[in-house]
Amino acid sequence: MAVTLCVVFILVASVHSSDGNLSFASYYGDHMVLQKSPERAVLWGYGPEGTQVTVHLSGPMNQESLVVNVTNGTWYATLHPVEAGGPYNVTASNENSTATLTDVLFGDVWLCGGQSNMCFETYKIFNASEELALAAKYPHVRPFMVAEEMSKTELSDLIKVELPWSVPTAANVGRFSAVCWLFGRYMNEHLKYPIGLVQSCWGGTPIEDWSSSRALQKCGLQQNGPQASSGLWNSMIHPLLNMTIKGAIWYQGESNTNYNQDKYSCSFPAMIDDWRMAFHEGSGGQTADDFPFGFVQLSTYIKGSTLDGMPNIRWHQTADFGFVPNLRMQKTFMAVALDLPDEYSPYHPIHPRDKQDVASRLTLGAKAVAYNETNVPFQGPFPNKITSTSMYLNITYDQTVSVTPSAWHL
Repeated sequence: MAVTLCVVFILVASVHSSDGNLSFASYYGDHMVLQKSPERAVLWGYGPEGTQVTVHLSGPMNQESLVVNVTNGTWYATLHPVEAGGPYNVTASNENSTATLTDVLFGDVWLCGGQSNMCFETYKIFNASEELALAAKYPHVRPFMVAEEMSKTELSDLIKVELPWSVPTAANVGRFSAVCWLFGRYMNEHLKYPIGLVQSCWGGTPIEDWSSSRALQKCGLQQNGPQASSGLWNSMIHPLLNMTIKGAIWYQGESNTNYNQDKYSCSFPAMIDDWRMAFHEGSGGQTADDFPFGFVQLSTYIKGSTLDGMPNIRWHQTADFGFVPNLRMQKTFMAVALDLPDEYSPYHPIHPRDKQDVASRLTLGAKAVAYNETNVPFQGPFPNKITSTSMYLNITYDQTVSVTPSAWHL
């Protein structure tokens, strides 16, 4: 069904100039979440060249209609700020046709990106059956999944949608990113308003694939070789730039342990900076130019390994500061995962099944960095004093350290 829906959008776009029909871009749909106030949500789509489109919002808070022009076959409308809630209907119409989105909510929209640990589905995690049984109890957490597609050039719209905006069920959440879903569910529990989740990830991909040519050039990374083409930036991130978002979470780095490892302390913060600039410009200034960006520290996965790839990338994930936020990576937050290995994971130890603790730690970071809540212990303890003897290393921390075995490991 998802593929058919996307194809319909593409076909409508290809004939809009001749039959007068209007359509929304591929990633708008029934049940979606649009960014709430104080930001303003951006809508866009396709229509006959030179005509006018009337955009109307109806629901708990009606707004004056917007009239916009179709230029180069596309129209853009920036709604007035809307408080969290819903449902709404969003209608785009001209003299000949009408396109309507139903059951639209307003809340915070988070983009979830990275490689296989971000793509890791909810049905694979510890206590998956219990988690999936809860899915329908969170109808205001709405998932959307970008299909895995690559392009050699920057695209204005998605090639394909894997999962259109949906009301959560055990079936669709089971195939959705566990980290993304759990983060959204925990934030919904805390904030008490809708959360939109946009999954755009692909297993086994290095950061170079998700970075624009601008970002790569800033780190001296020439676009040559099979893994440095910006192919996923072009097809899975660039089309989303017009969307107003609250922030992003990221789980990636494994593929850079043996590919441009020494450049990651530049390429990762450069990608974050570039995404922020691009989303800000693409949304007409509605997405903040310093939107909050959270990420997951790589876990351990080979017991007793002497390989330095994973430790080096962990260090480089923080731009070699060892912690975030820092001077190079402001408004970022990290979920520590070094202590969450899964030696017996049936999906390979590089894919730990404990995504609950990961998402919980991301939630703490988001509370502090994205929502400016105080007294949230999201960074963990920092060492104040380190002394050593021939047999012992004594570390004194700035806060109490508690070691409690996670229930998910039992």
